[in-house]
Amino acid sequence: MYILQKKMRETMPQTPIFSSMLGSSCSGQVQPDMGERCGDPVYQDGNLVSGSLEALIERLVPTMDYYPDRTYIFTFLLSSRVFIHPHELLAKVGQICIKQKQQLEIGSEAEKAKLKSFAAKIIQLLKEWTETFPYDFQDEKSMKELKEIAHRITQCDEENGTVKKIISQMTQNLLMTLSARSQYQEIKEKFRQPVTDKGTILKNKPQSTQKDILSICCDPLILAQQLTHIELERVSNIYAEDLMQIVSHMDSLDNHKCRGDVTKTYTLEAYDNWFNCLSMLVATEICRVVKKKQRTRIVEFFIDVARECFNIGNFNSMMAIISGMNLSPVARLKKTWSKVKTAKFDVLEHHMDPSSNFCNYRTALQGAAQRSQTANSNREKIVIPVFNLFIKDIYFLHKMHTN
Repeated sequence: MYILQKKMRETMPQTPIFSSMLGSSCSGQVQPDMGERCGDPVYQDGNLVSGSLEALIERLVPTMDYYPDRTYIFTFLLSSRVFIHPHELLAKVGQICIKQKQQLEIGSEAEKAKLKSFAAKIIQLLKEWTETFPYDFQDEKSMKELKEIAHRITQCDEENGTVKKIISQMTQNLLMTLSARSQYQEIKEKFRQPVTDKGTILKNKPQSTQKDILSICCDPLILAQQLTHIELERVSNIYAEDLMQIVSHMDSLDNHKCRGDVTKTYTLEAYDNWFNCLSMLVATEICRVVKKKQRTRIVEFFIDVARECFNIGNFNSMMAIISGMNLSPVARLKKTWSKVKTAKFDVLEHHMDPSSNFCNYRTALQGAAQRSQTANSNREKIVIPVFNLFIKDIYFLHKMHTN
């Protein structure tokens, strides 16, 4: 975890601050004296490790002499949703912003002159929030809070057209991102079909027109590559906040807080369903073949596909294929298995051995991750973990640090 945390600090992309708007007063990141104001943040080796929700929210909001570190913004916005809904957090941020704005307005002329710089910092925070976690703004409450804060901040510098332009561009980009996700969900929904309907279609289809997998693709490497393309497409639509949403669903005892709705976990459910579909496809393709010799070829073909997935770094598809071959309808085909060359399959099962908390798999995953860091080609950079184990690991990490 320390290595991961250090890597995040070193590689977290920095959104450029509007230097022309901020001036020289905010070029550095000065730490606010949060300890004196709030009393309870805890630092270890110069790093903030804990604090009350109120104290951490105050640390999130910029002041005249302070802008939060990008890593802190990301970490807090991601983890805070376990304790407070994003629209509630946005409302609290808005209250602090308005309070600071009012203090500057009633202050001296020198303080009033700082309103423009303060406005730029708040806009920068909102811009980073909407770009990093755009789906926090799916519901109307969050959008309403965002518009309210933006409106109040615009009043700090009404003569500056740049401020309005940045806010307008930020809002436009946010709406485009939300629209793209909505369209993705609609497309995926069209392909979702009740199991009974699929069974009816399969029964009504003439036997002569049904093709087995080998007649469509007989090269294990090509099929493994195509499976990896599907995996990457689905993984690309899963975001950090989706994973935290699962944690809150599994862990929350309060049905009215941080539960979210179905749309927020849709991509996770779709990815989990993909694993089950691939497992069922493997079992179906094997069982539907009548001739034992041909069935043996199909089994050996899927073993080779799983091995190619392993070589690519696609552990999720490999596990799905192995799971499909271990389903009861396939496992009971004793005569077929007696003809199969199982040496390769035994190696794959060894990698996925659940003993010692999947120790063999974790070793292979670590090796793939190290290879990815020094890779010279995009193919070598691919690392797709077993999704269900990944989710369980996240949940247990959360349980270890519940307080």
